[in-house]
Amino acid sequence: MSKPNNLILYITSFLSGMTVMAVELACSRLLAPYFSSSQIVWTVIIGLIMISMSIGNMLGGRLADKHKSLGRLYFYIWIASLWIAAIPFVGKYLISGIIGLLLLFVPGGQFVVAGSALSCLVIFAFPMALLGMVSPYLVRLGIHDMESSGKTAGKIYAMGTIGSIIGTFIPTFVTIPTIGTGKTFFLFAFLLNVVCVLYFIFRRERRIKNIVTTILLLAFLLMPFQDSFAYWKTNIIYEGESLYNYLQVSETEDSVILSTNVAFGVQSIYKKDGSLSGYYYEYALMAPFFMEEASFNKDLDVLVLGLGTGTYSKQLKKYFPNSSCDAVEIDEKIARLAGEYFELKPDEATIYINDGRSFLDTGNAGLYDIILADAYQDITVPFHMSTEEFFRKVKEHLKPGGILIVNINMKSGDFTGVPEYLAGTVKNCFKSVYRVDLINVTNSVLFVSDLDNMPENYARNTQTAIAEDHDLYAISRYVGNNIREVEASDLILTDDLAPVEVLGQKSLNRLVEQELEYYRSYMKGKGLKDILEMLE
Repeated sequence: MSKPNNLILYITSFLSGMTVMAVELACSRLLAPYFSSSQIVWTVIIGLIMISMSIGNMLGGRLADKHKSLGRLYFYIWIASLWIAAIPFVGKYLISGIIGLLLLFVPGGQFVVAGSALSCLVIFAFPMALLGMVSPYLVRLGIHDMESSGKTAGKIYAMGTIGSIIGTFIPTFVTIPTIGTGKTFFLFAFLLNVVCVLYFIFRRERRIKNIVTTILLLAFLLMPFQDSFAYWKTNIIYEGESLYNYLQVSETEDSVILSTNVAFGVQSIYKKDGSLSGYYYEYALMAPFFMEEASFNKDLDVLVLGLGTGTYSKQLKKYFPNSSCDAVEIDEKIARLAGEYFELKPDEATIYINDGRSFLDTGNAGLYDIILADAYQDITVPFHMSTEEFFRKVKEHLKPGGILIVNINMKSGDFTGVPEYLAGTVKNCFKSVYRVDLINVTNSVLFVSDLDNMPENYARNTQTAIAEDHDLYAISRYVGNNIREVEASDLILTDDLAPVEVLGQKSLNRLVEQELEYYRSYMKGKGLKDILEMLE
């Protein structure tokens, strides 16, 4: 085989390997707004794509033996590229259809796993199987010189591996945050088309269809492409992606809302008139009143681990004007949205772009009267910010008599879940831990300190500082009436063992099951238009 043909073999292996990993990462971003990007969903994606690739490996070897035509392989690659290019146009509708089927036939407790698995199979199994055929095909038919067959085969596999490595980094750090998931699919479909064109140029064959689709894909890459995940919603004022999240800002007459998931959950609600929304972070405003002495005019140094859109920081400055807030947010785009859409001002928070736990080891982290731990990734707290080692590090940054607040999402109800484990872990690090379960939301709030008399402090300080006509009166009464002490337990999370995603998934399954029962009853006798209106 001539040297140019060896070169095209290596290029093919490289680009195919790169595309497989790029599509796998883009797959997770396509599914995340509907099913989350938890480790469980990632496991489903990786497992099913590996199965598809394995099937492709077997088919590739058999078809190479049967047809003995490299041209046929490039036809398969071309078909895979067209399928990948179609995903931005049809993927979200296929996922919506799958969700609709699951609503009717699948138990709610299996919704996330079943939905992500079926979506992955329908959308990605076929092109991944085709790309899985590449390596055995190239090795079987691309080697004519048996004296150097091992060397050539090694280079083919090496180029595929190198492509896979590069394909892991490019979508995560370059294409998805800058051009989006849709154009990431276009880009790698375009590259597959290019390698097909190169092969037929080396073979001196004309393949007009390959040239035409290459030009079309280049046009899709260069043209504006607006692809809304929540295409049925009419009140979205921003939709985008960052290194860490799908981001959606929607607006109603009186509120601005941040969501990082299409189907479930709201991360932040900001009332345009500055009033209270009833969300969990407003209950965290009660933390100063657990201290020995508290008033609205007291100087407070506050640290927020998980800024979000800064609603807590805004309200803290409103009700405690002498407070000073350091806020840590790992997602720079969310921090930008906080200023652009949620009116967070520079004097309301000094923002540090960092991981919450890593920040505590920097020189910027000082000592604080109050620390709010409110960092979440999709459905649950990041495991490294849920452990005994983390909370002991937090304790090092609390002033004597200071208060730690821990927001816990998805209270468990009738089984032991994340709230119970987090409460037990915090109790193992601090003397006093009190829990308040909220209504109308799935959150619980922990108030934590080494003080002995937290409830007595709270009763005295709120009675003195919060009159019946104060904005925070109803919240103060609710916390006072519903607070309960957390007892020591063996439910402790450590850096070595912290199954927060499994526990969170169990809670999510229960919540989804309850929601699905409502949707199923509503959908009886309804058409597609009625269902879409319900989702708005």
